[in-house]
Amino acid sequence: MSRFLKDTKKYYKYAIYSAKSKLQSEVASSYLNWLWWVLDPICFMLIYTLIFGVVFNAKEQYFTVFIFIGLTMWDFFNKTLQQSVKIVKNNKSIVAKVYLPKYILVMVRMFVNGFKMLISFGIVIIMMVIYRVPVSFNILYMIPIMLTLFLFTFGCSTIVAHFGVFVQDLSNVINIVLRLLFYITGIFYNVETRLAKFAPWNKVILHCNPLALLLTSARKCMIYDQTPARKFLLLWMVLSFILSAIGVKIIYKYENSYVKVI
Repeated sequence: MSRFLKDTKKYYKYAIYSAKSKLQSEVASSYLNWLWWVLDPICFMLIYTLIFGVVFNAKEQYFTVFIFIGLTMWDFFNKTLQQSVKIVKNNKSIVAKVYLPKYILVMVRMFVNGFKMLISFGIVIIMMVIYRVPVSFNILYMIPIMLTLFLFTFGCSTIVAHFGVFVQDLSNVINIVLRLLFYITGIFYNVETRLAKFAPWNKVILHCNPLALLLTSARKCMIYDQTPARKFLLLWMVLSFILSAIGVKIIYKYENSYVKVI
């Protein structure tokens, strides 16, 4: 832990600088520039709202806000995990020349995707004002919810970053797993109500799938003025911390062998 804190402090500025550079390079050649960071999530939200809200006649209250919260949090996890699988190989020029804790590469992607998620949540807040969604102090639960999301994403991403060095087809496997998670996480539906007829399995899906729990918890405290399942939220926060510690430990143990493989 002390080594992790020391290295994070040492390379933190590099991670910030690298994230800024990647963000700038993403929009450098486009006409609308940074506006794409706003337009992209809005367009996806409108498409999914049309499909599930109109075509499939979803009746969830504040459905547009409901679906945007789910898409925003899912997009952060999904992109970070996918990008982490080949992150060491994609940064071969850096890894081969200078020493850099490989989990820092994951942090860079998290900073990039986290910045985009912050913009999306800004849009969520605007939408909440437009739809007159009632807000209470329950919204403060978003702090532990987002902390858990960051820890869980970091833990999963560091682990796949390690195995991605040695397993060539891991990215294909991860894509299949993410596709499955996409449909069982409840991005477009309420896990508790839509799967109520499968009780108590709906609770199992909700509490054993951290992403489903986090999305549901975020919607409860942001839209419906409800308290999330605090015990399970705390449980997954602890488990996510342990997962992150395992991921960092694995990288520290094997990172010297990465250069030989890539």
